[in-house]
Amino acid sequence: MSKLQQAVTSIQLTIDSIVQYAEKLPKEIIYWKPDENAWSIIEILAHIEEATPYWLTELKQVVESPGIEWGRGLDHDGRLAAVAQAGQRSLEDVLAGIQVSKQKVKNVLLSLKDEDLTIESPSRNPRFGTKPMTFIVNHLLVEHLNQHLKQIQRNIQQYEDNKLSI
Repeated sequence: MSKLQQAVTSIQLTIDSIVQYAEKLPKEIIYWKPDENAWSIIEILAHIEEATPYWLTELKQVVESPGIEWGRGLDHDGRLAAVAQAGQRSLEDVLAGIQVSKQKVKNVLLSLKDEDLTIESPSRNPRFGTKPMTFIVNHLLVEHLNQHLKQIQRNIQQYEDNKLSI
């Protein structure tokens, strides 16, 4: 199995886990914030829905035009808007958008060759510098989704702990 096929499988399994967790949660947990600086589960999900296609587009553009800048900072308008508008969206709508991204992941990643992942380009985010495209696949897609799955699990645990302490 190629590196790209492995990444597709990993991403799709993580997306399936995220959706399965979220589908069975009561609305009160989905919209609950652990604290004022933390994201609710609906905000995490809206971010996932927006971020996955964003990184796929960035990856594709670099492969098509090696050497161009890629990436964004935490204050990127699209990222912030997705999170800011999450509270007004239904869980079903956000999960449907996440499900659509599964096919986009497959289409984009399997259209590439493993050699494409060695292309290096500078990031707009100075923290990252110049990276090979394996960085986008491994860090900003595979690991990023896994981190958000853990964040959702943490929110659920914090909600349950909070209910017990009341």
